[in-house]
Amino acid sequence: MDDDLIVGLRRPDGTDRLSPERLLRGRRHAPSGGWRRFVYQSTGGLIHPGESTRELLRRDLIGRARTPVAGGHHRVAILSLKGGVGKTTTAVGLGSMLAAVRGDRVIAVDANPDRGTLSDRVRAETTDTVRELLTELVSADNVRYADVRAYTSQSQSNRLEVLASARDPAVSEAFSAGDYRAVASLLEQFYSICITDCGTGLLHSAMSSILTLAHQVVLVTSPSVASARAAGATLDWLDVHGYTHLATSATVVLSTVRPRNRSTVDLEALREYFTDRCRAVVEIPFDPHLEEDSELDLSRLARESAHAYLVLAATVGDAFGGISRPAVAS
Repeated sequence: MDDDLIVGLRRPDGTDRLSPERLLRGRRHAPSGGWRRFVYQSTGGLIHPGESTRELLRRDLIGRARTPVAGGHHRVAILSLKGGVGKTTTAVGLGSMLAAVRGDRVIAVDANPDRGTLSDRVRAETTDTVRELLTELVSADNVRYADVRAYTSQSQSNRLEVLASARDPAVSEAFSAGDYRAVASLLEQFYSICITDCGTGLLHSAMSSILTLAHQVVLVTSPSVASARAAGATLDWLDVHGYTHLATSATVVLSTVRPRNRSTVDLEALREYFTDRCRAVVEIPFDPHLEEDSELDLSRLARESAHAYLVLAATVGDAFGGISRPAVAS
């Protein structure tokens, strides 16, 4: 369909003006809250004020996050050259939201060369790590999902699974490009989406395979000069080293890890810079629950934060239906 026609079907807020929910009375959803729900309930459903623009937008975002995965498997690499900007929080937040709204399996893998903290964001169900998975399962025959599940921990507030990194930095440093490919080859058989929480370096051993196999990149930065420069340098590095497709299709997350009451950084300038270079920019506001750096529970997020992660999930989901990169060679 012509792009101009598609635009014509949508309201200024991006929602579909000719969606079944708008046009078919039997398919209109009951209002979820506020005065609309009061009127709907008090009249026994005879008066339907319709859903608010926010409700319609939320429904549209969920639909985008639920986009079927072309090729059956999709890899998202979470990058940042600078620590302390919320990279791991973004990985688990995105994974949690996708797992919460989708019906298929989502896994997050900790690929930090040093001891990563991804596993700290869910309640541990096993002490096994990616190293044990490599040693005991990758070369095994007739591996089932239940076999892989024994090496992961699952969030109690959603269905996100986490595969932890090795606890000993000396051991995890040996996690190579070949190791990552072997793990990726195994996981693609059982999971629709794999989110890889990368280290802060672009030259550590596993990164070449992570980027080669990634379908898209989420680049995390905070609203600071140093962090923004590091994010810009990451895009430059991707361009120079043959990953221009990942740079231009990237989603940049502006992660506000501290309250902004004293910040003088111009967020609009940051958005403009990264919008010119990447596919999308999503801002994650400061949230006290995220600041805890502990188990992430979507129900404990402030309304604005939960909405921001849904926007991120929808933005990432927009790429699920694209042309998939080749599966890992066995």
